[in-house]
Amino acid sequence: MVEKKMNPIVKWAIILVFLFSIVLNIVLIGIITKSAPKCSAQRVQPLRDKHDQRSNVFADLTREEYLQVQRYMLKQKELDISTNQITKPSENFLFLIDLSLPKKTEALAYLDGKGSKPVREATVVVFYGARGSIREYVVGPLPKPTYHRDVTIERYKMELPINACTVTFGEYALFFKLIDDEVFSKLGKLMKESFDLSEDKHLNAFEQLPRGVRSGDRKTWVSFFRDMSGMYIHPVGFEVLVNHESVNASHWKVERLLYNGQYFDTVEELQQKYDAGSVKKIVYKKSDDYGSLKPRHKPLQIGPQQFYTEGKRYSISNNHVLYLDWSFAFGLSSLTGMRVFDVRFKGERIVYELSVQEAMSVYGSVTPGMILTKFLDSGTGIGRFAHELVRGVDCPYEATYVDTYRYIDTPVPVRFRNSICIFEHNMGQPLRRHFDYFLRQSYGGMVNSALVFRTITAIGNYDYMWDFIFYQSGSVEAKVHATGYISSSYMVDGSLAYGHQVADHVLGNIHTHFINFKVDVDVLGVKNVFQTKDMKYVNVSLPWMSDHYVMVPQLVEKQLKTEQEAALRYGTKTPRYLHIASNNTNRWGHQRSYRLQVFSFTGDHLPESQAEERAMSWARYKVAITKHKDSEQTSSSLYSQNNIWNPAVDFSKYIEDNESIENEDLVAWVTTGFLHIPHAEDIPNTVTVGNGGGVLLRPHNYFDEDPSIHSADGVYFGLGTEESCDYNRMACLAQETCSPVLEPFTYHGFDGVKMIEDWS
Repeated sequence: MVEKKMNPIVKWAIILVFLFSIVLNIVLIGIITKSAPKCSAQRVQPLRDKHDQRSNVFADLTREEYLQVQRYMLKQKELDISTNQITKPSENFLFLIDLSLPKKTEALAYLDGKGSKPVREATVVVFYGARGSIREYVVGPLPKPTYHRDVTIERYKMELPINACTVTFGEYALFFKLIDDEVFSKLGKLMKESFDLSEDKHLNAFEQLPRGVRSGDRKTWVSFFRDMSGMYIHPVGFEVLVNHESVNASHWKVERLLYNGQYFDTVEELQQKYDAGSVKKIVYKKSDDYGSLKPRHKPLQIGPQQFYTEGKRYSISNNHVLYLDWSFAFGLSSLTGMRVFDVRFKGERIVYELSVQEAMSVYGSVTPGMILTKFLDSGTGIGRFAHELVRGVDCPYEATYVDTYRYIDTPVPVRFRNSICIFEHNMGQPLRRHFDYFLRQSYGGMVNSALVFRTITAIGNYDYMWDFIFYQSGSVEAKVHATGYISSSYMVDGSLAYGHQVADHVLGNIHTHFINFKVDVDVLGVKNVFQTKDMKYVNVSLPWMSDHYVMVPQLVEKQLKTEQEAALRYGTKTPRYLHIASNNTNRWGHQRSYRLQVFSFTGDHLPESQAEERAMSWARYKVAITKHKDSEQTSSSLYSQNNIWNPAVDFSKYIEDNESIENEDLVAWVTTGFLHIPHAEDIPNTVTVGNGGGVLLRPHNYFDEDPSIHSADGVYFGLGTEESCDYNRMACLAQETCSPVLEPFTYHGFDGVKMIEDWS
């Protein structure tokens, strides 16, 4: 067989043609890419409503307002207060300035054009260490205050003892100095051999809450962790109990110590027994850096991104948002976090207030750092820890980011850049659709695009992602997802009864997450009723065959009349449909209502026999309906964490008076959450998937039909019209391709953040 050789000239010609085609393709791709028009930053369709500046009655205080209030309070010499961030517990400290919400009746009259603008006021919290008490003041009018009024007794019906106060930076500075002087400096040999401590290596602290076992206690167990990434999952087996009940720090003392599962009454006892070799020692071993969130591999590509081809369909003016048929005002409380007001759909008010109230966790353990732990996050401040959101990760890259200011445990108001984000989002599934192949051969559907209002609060080890979502069907949803690091303890005998081992000597402790939302629904006004609907099977005879019986589901409806009747406890059978309803009817004669649909996987609530339970009594109820009162503003308080045995707010008392809820202004208090049994996949971080809960507020006979049928996002085509753009913009999307105009990536979230070493 003779091999036929290719002519060298032909061979090189083919190679050159091939190379030329590659270069030409690259050039053409570049030309096409460069020629793709930039997406319009201006919205194509006009807004359906106008911004309402009356929403400012709910706006957070401005930086200037914070400063005006602070200056006014400092001028009141008889109050003798300080704004120094390291003010001693024995002195008087201006801890908090926040918006004081207007009375609802006054706000509604103003919003509806039937009354004057409510006086704008601030709430001021002062810790009076010198007097042994806490006082709350209302200061106004803003922006130039001329008066202050003590409202402590009016709001809480009790005096607030100083031991109910949050630990301040000033107290922490003295607290950690005591531990350094009385513990670490005296246990040098133990610290070196067990934990490899030196002048440039230290342990990190994480405190147990509440601070003791009875009212009046201020005794805090502190657990210590390696100074590594994700220190919360690097416990070392050393814990210290500090008594800091006195406002005089010279009276503070170390009362107990735990080392490797063994208790000691004094530092000296531990030192003596350690040196004598009569304790089971912890021998230092270098730990893997399993808590680091640095990716194990460098990212090679960017995931899918979403951008606006015809401009954003929402608008923000100050604290007011417009989105298609929706409008609402928003704010971020330092204590309770995210909230929206005057929520309207197609011009009708649906919700007066939707707000986060409390986040609570109860832990199980055999060691003191976790065995008593019951976190009530509003006791340190939920919104306080809303830091800057990372563009493209915490929120879509093209979201709108909003700055907030806060004044809590600080000498000046602090700006938190980009701490709220707002964006329209394709939720990833159609809102509705139907493919008809049997009769008409047509398709009708609608993408589920919704507006998301979000903030994320990093409270110690946990990060909570809070979302309020506004759907084109007239529904609004409040959701929470938890991520961050689990709390852990050093494994000792008996530990595995309280969780799973997740690393060497590390137990992931079992715990609950309970979240409380306030949902002040106004369905066509403030005269509403609370109804439930469910089903039962009934045995009926067939109309055409009377001697044959079948079991069929039947509607069961009930109207609840009192607060106690409408306090729906967890652990009991709850009707599946819960409605706040108006006496007005829709076209079909049914009462117009909004349904509360709760998504929850909560663990068991703390037994009511426990002294601490009253501070979290809201968690007894999946849903509790109460008559609106301005005096019942929140389900918890700033003071519940540190005086958990005698809480300033006991939610169960809102229900005890058992008032009528028929044709009244009603508020729904909704509790959701999940049980968390930590597992290996919680290392390094808990993921948001499956770890959360929420409540969906959805129309039920409120309209005559699904309002989304009027949305311009709807798609419809039939056989032969598949490529028509008349009712299907998707068919022409390829002709409208544009490239996004992106903001540069920036991040300022570490600016001004206080670290533990800054407290000394």
